[in-house]
Amino acid sequence: MPGFYNTGDYDVAGTIVGSVDKSKIIDGSAVVPGHRIIGIPSSGLHTNGFSLARAVLFESAGLQVSDHHALLGEDTVGEALLKVHRSYLNQMKPLLDQDLVTGMAHITGGGVPGNLIRILPEGCGAVITPGWDVPPVFKLIKELGDISEKEMRRAFNLGAGFLVVTPQPEKVTELLLEAGEKPFPAGEIVSGDSIEYHGEGV
Repeated sequence: MPGFYNTGDYDVAGTIVGSVDKSKIIDGSAVVPGHRIIGIPSSGLHTNGFSLARAVLFESAGLQVSDHHALLGEDTVGEALLKVHRSYLNQMKPLLDQDLVTGMAHITGGGVPGNLIRILPEGCGAVITPGWDVPPVFKLIKELGDISEKEMRRAFNLGAGFLVVTPQPEKVTELLLEAGEKPFPAGEIVSGDSIEYHGEGV
């Protein structure tokens, strides 16, 4: 993380390791054109894109972690940046138990384009239809940094924390709503080899 660690600094990190039966592995091979993409919201940056966020908010705009900004509502800059990274295990388990999922993408560094492409088999691309709610912190970064939509999409999740590819979008949406989620339609799998956006806003 450029600009974060100084010479001699070190970091201690933890991780979660799990296991899955081989027959239950979701590797994207069952994804075909016509399958829909359902999104689950993020809470914010989710530990990705902080180098750009810090450069814009602190170095360029001169903000402090304790500062308020109209776009952030009641949150300070620091509170908006440090929203807890969500886990999607409990939301996804019922979908997996009912074999409703052909592909999954956790949207980390690289945004939707850089992560969704990893699970698409040869001959499959995607059309993303933005329109979901974007957390205010991303709007603040875009405005203060005068950053293009393309770069924002490459660097951040922009409110789409997890994407589910499914042939049964209505059922997936129903189960996610029952779990207390706010799922949104995010696009469709198409023939091709690229990920394109139809629409503006994120």
